[in-house]
Amino acid sequence: MSGDWWTYVIVNARDVAYTGCTRDLARRLAQHNEGTGARFPRGRGPWTLAHVEGPFDHGEALRREAEIKRDDALKRRIKEAYRGQPADVR
Repeated sequence: MSGDWWTYVIVNARDVAYTGCTRDLARRLAQHNEGTGARFPRGRGPWTLAHVEGPFDHGEALRREAEIKRDDALKRRIKEAYRGQPADVR
């Protein structure tokens, strides 16, 4: 698969973050907020897009997702930078 994959971090009102990757950010955010996306975010919304990286090819997006999930300091910086500043959904 080629480009146009995005790695994203969404945050809820309790300052919980979830990291994932997708080709369509707006659709994926809507799924998370409707409770039809991944299992972890269900029932914990509403979610707001806090951070986006890309475009990547699929493998790169998955690797970056894993890196972000492992890096607690990076997630903390993303949440701090996000507070009160919603990201642009492409």
